[in-house]
Amino acid sequence: MILTVTLNTALDITYRVRSLTPHASHRVTEVTERPGGKGLNVARVLAALGHEATVTGFAGGTTGRAIRERLAHTTGVIDALVPVEGTTRRTVAVVDATGDTTQLNEPGPAITPAEWSAFQEVYEDLLGSASAVALCGSLPQGVPVGAYAGLVRAARAAHVPVLLDTSGEPLRRGVAARPDLVKPNSEELAELTGSHEPSRATRDVRRRGARTVVASLGPEGLLAHTAEGRWRATPPRRVRGNPTGAGDSAVAGLLSGLVEHLPWPERLARAVALSTATVLAPVAGEFDRAVYEELVGRVRVTGEADAA
Repeated sequence: MILTVTLNTALDITYRVRSLTPHASHRVTEVTERPGGKGLNVARVLAALGHEATVTGFAGGTTGRAIRERLAHTTGVIDALVPVEGTTRRTVAVVDATGDTTQLNEPGPAITPAEWSAFQEVYEDLLGSASAVALCGSLPQGVPVGAYAGLVRAARAAHVPVLLDTSGEPLRRGVAARPDLVKPNSEELAELTGSHEPSRATRDVRRRGARTVVASLGPEGLLAHTAEGRWRATPPRRVRGNPTGAGDSAVAGLLSGLVEHLPWPERLARAVALSTATVLAPVAGEFDRAVYEELVGRVRVTGEADAA
């Protein structure tokens, strides 16, 4: 079982319009709703790849109930969300006919100390049956800024490989706890290190504690700096569409490759192909399987393993 943690879950709502014009009324042509938050997106992609995924985090209020109802009908995803008094947030993506997306993210609920303690107990219990864990997304109000660092240390103590995908101060503290893998995008990488040169920045993040750094460079693909070597993975072509969730699909590709013990070039090719195929899917947490299968063998991976 692969465990994904989403402390700030969401109900993702996607509105499709012909075009988006400021200060104007719009007729919505299609509405979709899905359980969201980065870790939930990761879990759905993992399930589509044939892996069993368990999701944990917080869920509360009418939005939280809607998320849990939908998860109950998601094959391969097990709900281990912790109930809270507050109401889970919604995120709204407005997508026009060209694929350009405007994102609106509500704040999450305020988490009480008792709710945070309850989550930690659930998390440590789930680690006992996990083959890997992904810690994903922002922190809701009330959760300590060093929360991910503590969760990384708990996973390491349980000998479970841990991937961290967050930003800002939670990322900085989490990296110092020595996660097995971090997956920042280029902006998060620059904010963490002060460097806008990805190769230099990924080396810096490894020096700060991360065993492996896989940087997402958007349409340019992925840059990986690992203990085994350094690689660059680039999609064979650019696509237009909704990029929401593309990074989460890359995380699913990296995690599935880890538990399947794939060599790094194959893990990176899978992650890039999934990410690209997600841009062409209608909503986050899904991917265009035909595009994925077309691209996975065509992703260009350059670099080399370090000598033993």
